[in-house]
Amino acid sequence: MYTISSKIKLGSIILMVVGALGIGWGFLAAPSTEAEAMEMVASHGDGHEGDHESSVPHLDEGEGVARGPILEQEGEHTEGGEDAEVETGHAMSHETHVLHQLQNKPWAALYVAAFFFFMIALGVLAFYAIQRAAQAGWSPLLFRVMEGITAYIVPGGIIVFVILVLSVLHMNHLFVWMDPEVVAHDELIQGKSGYLNGWFFLLRAVIFLGGWILYREYSRKLSLKQDEATDDSNFKMNFRISAAFLVFYLITESMMSWDWIMSVDPHWFSTLFGWYIFASMFVSGITVIAMVTVYLKSKGYLELVNDSHIHDLAKFMFGISIFWTYLWFSQFMLIWYANIPEEVTYYVTRIADYKLPFFGMVAMNFLFPVLLLMNSDYKRINWFVIMAGIVILAGHYMDIFNAIMPATVGDQWYIGIPEIGAILFFAGLFIFWIFRALASQPLQPKRNPFIEESKHFHY
Repeated sequence: MYTISSKIKLGSIILMVVGALGIGWGFLAAPSTEAEAMEMVASHGDGHEGDHESSVPHLDEGEGVARGPILEQEGEHTEGGEDAEVETGHAMSHETHVLHQLQNKPWAALYVAAFFFFMIALGVLAFYAIQRAAQAGWSPLLFRVMEGITAYIVPGGIIVFVILVLSVLHMNHLFVWMDPEVVAHDELIQGKSGYLNGWFFLLRAVIFLGGWILYREYSRKLSLKQDEATDDSNFKMNFRISAAFLVFYLITESMMSWDWIMSVDPHWFSTLFGWYIFASMFVSGITVIAMVTVYLKSKGYLELVNDSHIHDLAKFMFGISIFWTYLWFSQFMLIWYANIPEEVTYYVTRIADYKLPFFGMVAMNFLFPVLLLMNSDYKRINWFVIMAGIVILAGHYMDIFNAIMPATVGDQWYIGIPEIGAILFFAGLFIFWIFRALASQPLQPKRNPFIEESKHFHY
């Protein structure tokens, strides 16, 4: 029986406290007026003023702030020859953009970290359901690890939902289609209002989270009951509900990716996006399973888990990294080659303003896993798997960062205290919650029909 160590408890609490302070500082330091915003930009001396012009078309579409009035002003003033007033109106629009971007910064940092750690648990839930539905023989020894990680779906999902509720209540500007002033001047968003409206948005979120949490809790209950049962009825029921859940999951995960990630850019869409986000969360989840398993083995637990189990997890890390790269390149190449303005703007903005995180993410999510995990022998070396896992997780955090930040903070981004604080807070909460769940039950299932096959698994 695993017991959570005092070091993990203390370390996770310290991470949460330090992270909460960083998050709080981010909100307190956010500007409240346009003058403060411009002063903050000037103090960074990073050239955002000059870069902004290249981003204005994207920001007009994404933020939509004063887009209609500006066009009216330009038409009126040009006819009257009052060029100075046109320039004043444009400058005021620019200052308003920058103010909203900097006010969004702590919210976006919070949302990126909250979603990232939540998606890890959701990726593990999908992997767990696949193992159940496939009746895989190699993985039952790892079921308790997976169940421990998926425990984070409850607190993680609640936190993400609260952020979404606050967005609907106009406490932030993360989703510009929630702003009535923006919608009033944007015919495209108006055309999507049947789907993109606050209360339907929250209703879908309730259905997504309710279904995921319900499956996790019921499957965990059946898994524990199977240990004490005299027949395989609980195992068979778990098989059936897992197969049904995977259908529900594939539908709701795609819709979730449209709602929670893609809709921050309401003028842009991709039919591959649901699969793309799924690949990111799937490889991140498998990576965390491998890292937690290696840690528990190093502490003398999971004695029956052998190098072949670690090898298979690392093999999935490698394979899904290639799958993610295939989806990323397919999406990028087709949009870039077609060069349709409303589509390619998404990548133009990221390449122009997010060059380092954009291309750095590709290197961390593709080149490093290939180089580190291509050799079969390296997949059996625990510290090598951990090193590859750290790079993969950092890369997929940057993946979500690249998906959210350009539409919410524009070119006013940098990795600062709010971003680091949010990562620390959710990392602490994630670690505390999953290890507490791991300590609640024995780490080895007893009566799974495939437990003997799992014990003697060798590859």
